[in-house]
Amino acid sequence: MAKEITKREDNYSQWYNDIVKKAGLADNSAVRGCMVIKPLGFGIWENMKAQLDKMFKETGHVNAYFPLFIPKSFLSKEAKHVEGFAKECAVITHHRLMNNPDGEGVVVDPTSKLDEELIVRPTSETIIWNTYRDWIQSYRDLPLLINQWANVVRWEMRTRPFLRTTEFLWQEGHTAHATKEEAITEAELIHEVYAKFAEEYMAMPVIKGYKSENERFAGADNTFTIEALMQDGKALQAGTSHFLGQNFAKAFDVKYSDSNNKEEYVWATSWGVSTRLVGGLIMTHSDDAGLVIPPRLAPTQVVIVPIPKPSEEIMKVADDIAAKLKDRGIRVKVDTDDKKRPGFKFAQYEMEGVPVRIGIGMRDLANNLVEVARRDTKEKESISLDSIDQHIDDLLINIQNNLFERAKKYRDDHITEVDNFDDFKKVIEEKGGFVKCHWDGTVETELKIKELTKATLRCIPNDEKESEGKCVYSGNPSNKKVLFAKAY
Repeated sequence: MAKEITKREDNYSQWYNDIVKKAGLADNSAVRGCMVIKPLGFGIWENMKAQLDKMFKETGHVNAYFPLFIPKSFLSKEAKHVEGFAKECAVITHHRLMNNPDGEGVVVDPTSKLDEELIVRPTSETIIWNTYRDWIQSYRDLPLLINQWANVVRWEMRTRPFLRTTEFLWQEGHTAHATKEEAITEAELIHEVYAKFAEEYMAMPVIKGYKSENERFAGADNTFTIEALMQDGKALQAGTSHFLGQNFAKAFDVKYSDSNNKEEYVWATSWGVSTRLVGGLIMTHSDDAGLVIPPRLAPTQVVIVPIPKPSEEIMKVADDIAAKLKDRGIRVKVDTDDKKRPGFKFAQYEMEGVPVRIGIGMRDLANNLVEVARRDTKEKESISLDSIDQHIDDLLINIQNNLFERAKKYRDDHITEVDNFDDFKKVIEEKGGFVKCHWDGTVETELKIKELTKATLRCIPNDEKESEGKCVYSGNPSNKKVLFAKAY
């Protein structure tokens, strides 16, 4: 029997939670706000990680690893940074337990108090820039292009699997440069890498832009962002790249000698994406039957199911097809389970989002055919065994493209331009999506709009041309339109 899930239109939040659980992506942990990532969810993340890692290395970056624990004093060195993360920090005060002298169990040993409390990393700028001080002396040491794959902890009060958890997995790049121009170019480069990955691999259309001063990363001079739109009309910040100026270099006294032997502070960037992307993938493509995974990121791209169950003749054909597909680099699974019925298997693989299913039965084999079903449209067709490998290769490309175009159409249909606040509120409440409008550039207006509508300024689009107008809320002059939306 199929595992029923809540329909999107009935309860979008529950629909999302149902898919995470019933597709086998993640479970809740014994630790509040944390999750156990199951093999399917982790397989998607592994494919994301592998592709992003390749793209980073192709642009000259290398991987390193820095400590999980950060001395508390480090966070106080960059004022905006500590202000931005102070409420989310997990603090270690002691390093040892002891048997409870008053009864059963264990308690903290009061004699093990740390000389300096440690922060479980919420992000690594401080520990990394303290290290860079020892690594950088001369212009010959620059640029320094470092990335790390790690876990971080941010003490969240309201959590959802993948989208917002107390502990999550991510990558964080931290680079050092001799000039401001080089650092800005680096931040823009990674911005493009993230957008390319989101669109070409996740099949998730994004809007490239930069954040308002109020929405920037804590300690950044500028934050570049890619913003996606989920099927409930809410935006998702899918990746950010930060130009940090010389803020962290000055905080940690990181200088270099230029070619004239003059000392200068270095220029910096940081950038990251996380397992939040798995949540974005779920909400961009999935439907009321379960998960939908773009082929380029699917752990299993094709599953072959014998009908009604495995037999010697059917398995020989299945193995032959699998070998041909593997030769083309396609990730394929042959289902050898002889206990479950085909209908149960079909429903399960549909729930798990496998892009293509091949059914092999004796009647089809007699005609040199197999049944091919695609997950995105649920269409089925009979395909000749003689051309099955080429057909599947082409079909996976077609599915990838279709998912992108389908998501792009939804996104484009939900970008609404308004020129007055009544229309702004109506669109936010009734239609959702991005609201495009003039904004006067002030934090006061931005925060007032958020207070009244719960919509935040998602980004100032890179390709938005200057145009004279009036702010949608204050009526003050404005020279550029921006995007607001409710967001995750």
